[in-house]
Amino acid sequence: MSPSLRPACPDDLDALCRLELESFEGDRFNRRQLTHLLTRAHATTWVVENKSGRLLGYGTLLFRRNSRSARLYSFCVHPEARGKGIGRRIAERLEQESRERALQKLILEVRADNRRAIGLYRRLGFLPRRWLDDYYSDGCAAWQMDKVLEPEDAVGLVVAG
Repeated sequence: MSPSLRPACPDDLDALCRLELESFEGDRFNRRQLTHLLTRAHATTWVVENKSGRLLGYGTLLFRRNSRSARLYSFCVHPEARGKGIGRRIAERLEQESRERALQKLILEVRADNRRAIGLYRRLGFLPRRWLDDYYSDGCAAWQMDKVLEPEDAVGLVVAG
């Protein structure tokens, strides 16, 4: 049985905190921030869990009122689960959610030294748009990347002329 993808709920808080701790050395979300994302933010969070219920990854999209863009705000795959398509599944679901909301663009920031994540985002159609010096707390730079979302009904249409 493959890992399952589902919307996150407040009961996932402890597992999300563990996942952040096990996945990142710095710039990780704390319990208060994760609580806000799950319960009060204008956001959606999706998780992937294995058959025993262990969280393998999650992603959060932030929405701004009256905006046609969403921000991929938090994205995390456990180190032991990387390279197995989990990140792709989460990102594709978040993109689907954005399309369902008729949004036109996804935006994210990624550590400049995280080649694996940059590669995934590029394969998913994100393009680097802006270099952000000294973006992370350890001084690492970031790339701001985005993806323009074409309306699904326009994909594959050929205009006769």
